[in-house]
Amino acid sequence: MHQAISISDAALNQVRHLLAQRGKPSIGIRVGLKTKGCNGLAYSIEYADEQHTMDECITIDEVTILIDPKAIMFLIGTEMDFVTDKFQSGFVFNNPNEKGRCGCGKSFHV
Repeated sequence: MHQAISISDAALNQVRHLLAQRGKPSIGIRVGLKTKGCNGLAYSIEYADEQHTMDECITIDEVTILIDPKAIMFLIGTEMDFVTDKFQSGFVFNNPNEKGRCGCGKSFHV
């Protein structure tokens, strides 16, 4: 079975760094979607202190990524990356399911 999403080495390293700096134990991070912005959906990332019953669990090099079950069908085939340029750095989702993004890039629709 294929993973719901793939994680780049840069994103994996950033998740490791964030978990190490948190100051309290976490089982990993949870990736999901929230209703937000002009186009309706925005990606969310938060620390995960426990695994929910229906979470999709991906473990790569001892790093656990949980996917909110309500987001799975919108994230299949997505690559999570972490990019840094002159002006900003952050997680980026390359999602083949996106049909459009708002002008500011904060939200998308499928």
